[in-house]
Amino acid sequence: MLPFIPIAPAPARGPAPGQTPALTWDIFCQVIDNFGDIGVCWRAAADLASRGHRVRLWMDDASALAWMAPPPHPAGLSVHGWPTQAQDVPQAVGDVVIEAFGCEIPPPFLAAIARGAPLWINLEYLSAEDYVERCHRLPSPLMSGPAAGLTRWFFYPGFTAATGGLLREPDLAARQAAFTAQGRQSWRTRHGMAASDCAISLFCYEPPALPQWLARLHSAPPLPQATHLLVTPGRAAAAVQQAMDGMPAREQDAVTRHALAPCPQPQFDEMLWACDLNLVRGEDSLVRALWAGQPLVWHIYPQHDGAHHDKLDAFLGWLQAPASLRAFHHAWNGMAPAGTLPAITPELLRQWQECVQAARLRLLQQTPLIEQLQAFVTEKS
Repeated sequence: MLPFIPIAPAPARGPAPGQTPALTWDIFCQVIDNFGDIGVCWRAAADLASRGHRVRLWMDDASALAWMAPPPHPAGLSVHGWPTQAQDVPQAVGDVVIEAFGCEIPPPFLAAIARGAPLWINLEYLSAEDYVERCHRLPSPLMSGPAAGLTRWFFYPGFTAATGGLLREPDLAARQAAFTAQGRQSWRTRHGMAASDCAISLFCYEPPALPQWLARLHSAPPLPQATHLLVTPGRAAAAVQQAMDGMPAREQDAVTRHALAPCPQPQFDEMLWACDLNLVRGEDSLVRALWAGQPLVWHIYPQHDGAHHDKLDAFLGWLQAPASLRAFHHAWNGMAPAGTLPAITPELLRQWQECVQAARLRLLQQTPLIEQLQAFVTEKS
């Protein structure tokens, strides 16, 4: 088992609590990618509400919140259906409208934006590519449609000081610090693991190298102690089951598999803190795995034109990933043959952990996304 190192609180940056006036924020989120978009938007909305703002989260499918963020919800945060009709639109739009990930706000609400002229922000996808720093905070005048004549501003999350930063709620450091070695072991004990066991979390789509990795994991576990594979529900569980169906039963005993149930976001964070290796996917879980400070592998959302390959390499470059971690990512994401997957060893895990923790320290010196958004709104008001 690798040592657990909690996040040390970073120096406060951006507007101090109480200096930013309470505003009303309208956040629009369309659920496209199996809860990734809603995960980011919910964390952002809850973070804003915790700072005293009123937040209305507009969603075309809020069903995942039943397990991702069960009631009670933070004070000041309300969830609303997609406003496709004029009667769905509030009498007054918020001071700030956030269009997450380029979703299309329905025309009735666009007409209300045109009347109210709030600060309109397009919160973009996370990337380490060079264009992010160039496009961050740029205006985009609208030339046609119900909101013609208004300006929408691009706001890019990112990994450098020249971007909008990452979501990091004010109490994250305290929560993770409270998850002490004793608390971590209590978590592992509840899941049937000893202190010295190797715990691996798996949250993925359908990685091309998954069958080969599972076969290798069972034939040559990373540590002499027992190995536990914690499989998240949905696509990851289905992909694992399909891969295991082709594996002889006698080879399946070397690793204990745990079929996890859907859980609230704080419990997902604790799983990442408790594991020795986190295989994650999408945007929200990647950021949470970085804050966890444990070895990680990212299954990036695959795009038909292969654009995700450049995006992955840009991230690995920023991460300063060692050769073994690059090789694993390339094979895991179908950029190299599955046979090139490096075997996971204790030394490899230590190298990966050192890499992730160094990256986390760099990120902690940057202003979190919500604080940057608040400062941007103050600047443009």
